[in-house]
Amino acid sequence: MVAFTKPVSSGFMAAGAILVCLLILHLGPRLTTRQQEYIGTFPTVSTTYKRPSVSKNIWNVQSRVYWRPCEWWTTNPVISLPQKSNGYILVDCHGGLNQMRRDLCDGVDVARLLNATLVLPDFEAALYWNDTSGFADIFDVDYFIQQTKDFVHVVKELPKELASTIPVRVDCRKQKGHFDYMESVLPSLIKHQYIVITPAASQRPDRNPFFAKAARCHVCFRALRLVQDIQQKGAELLQKIPQPFLSLHMRFEPDMIAYSRCEYSDLSHGSLDAINSARDGRTSISGDAGVAWRKRGKCPLTPRETAFILQAIGIPTNTTIYLAAGESLLESKDFTSVYRNSYTKSSLLDKASLMETRGNSRAALDYYVSINSEAYIGTYFGNMDKMVAAMRALRGKSKTLFLNRRAFAEAIFQGLEGQKLADYLWETHSNAIFDGRGSALPDCFCMSNLTDSPRL
Repeated sequence: MVAFTKPVSSGFMAAGAILVCLLILHLGPRLTTRQQEYIGTFPTVSTTYKRPSVSKNIWNVQSRVYWRPCEWWTTNPVISLPQKSNGYILVDCHGGLNQMRRDLCDGVDVARLLNATLVLPDFEAALYWNDTSGFADIFDVDYFIQQTKDFVHVVKELPKELASTIPVRVDCRKQKGHFDYMESVLPSLIKHQYIVITPAASQRPDRNPFFAKAARCHVCFRALRLVQDIQQKGAELLQKIPQPFLSLHMRFEPDMIAYSRCEYSDLSHGSLDAINSARDGRTSISGDAGVAWRKRGKCPLTPRETAFILQAIGIPTNTTIYLAAGESLLESKDFTSVYRNSYTKSSLLDKASLMETRGNSRAALDYYVSINSEAYIGTYFGNMDKMVAAMRALRGKSKTLFLNRRAFAEAIFQGLEGQKLADYLWETHSNAIFDGRGSALPDCFCMSNLTDSPRL
């Protein structure tokens, strides 16, 4: 027999609920409003944050070190290429321009390691941008072949006897642990004479022999030159931007946020809809896991957060800024309302010139402007940032900095806000500049003390 209890009146229930809430508030741990919001929905910097008072400028911080190309690939003699090649390798390049460039650099490493001939790649068509530009539309092919002749064999196309051959495909991204190219790929290359590889970013190139690593560094940082047309458009952009200026690579596009799997709350309905559409079934990380994820620095900074950090590190709000960002950048007004002297490709180029450049070409323009700007700041240490930082180091441009997303998230979770948050961010980024960690470079570059004379 089931026993039923007498219903309790709604008045008593409400009173009990209120009492429980009061006890929790009185006895429980006292979290700040900011922490409570952060735990629940991960908002960006609140509009109530006033402009911090900072009398210092991050670029006045003197670094005790500098970055330069490592001597093991710039001064040591080049190991001669064997006359006979083991076959042909085509690198399967995917993603944006800078990701495809990274794949190409890794492919050069593999080709030299296996004594293979590299076939110039056709960059993947970007349907989103209606962009079908290939390698030759972005980079100077003849210059590339000339610069690589002592490091790796390169051809524009396959010989006739192999042109109709269906290649063997090797996707290195699916390999776990240390993937041995000599054992796993070389036999197929020798047998079939033509393979297509998809390099894996997780495979550490520093484990390869010196001659392969040297080929990778040389090709990646000395052999890739933009075609004349893009250089001319880039020069036009530079002339139109008031000098001196800061180039800011801001990553807050729908696909970037969807890929990060982070949650944001205080965005416009339009931005939230765009993000949800881009998720494509990829769920966001929430709850305690979401907190840990954000504290690891996995979440892109919003334009509002970026504006606050720039003010905290002493970048004046009247600074001329070139926004190296995609057309789909979200919430950009939160940044440009603070830094009003901001420019983009769209605001500087006429409509005809803008229509001539799409996808990879536009990314190449951002790259060109960024390596020539007086200062460069990246909000996310991605493929373009690594390449820009490296080329700026080659040119002796030291004003390069990557914002610390991890430190920012940790500070907010600790309850810092306003001036205290700004002071913390100043300390974090100024220490990074001093120690040489603010612009950490790829493995082809080495950190040197300022007492050494630079060799660029």
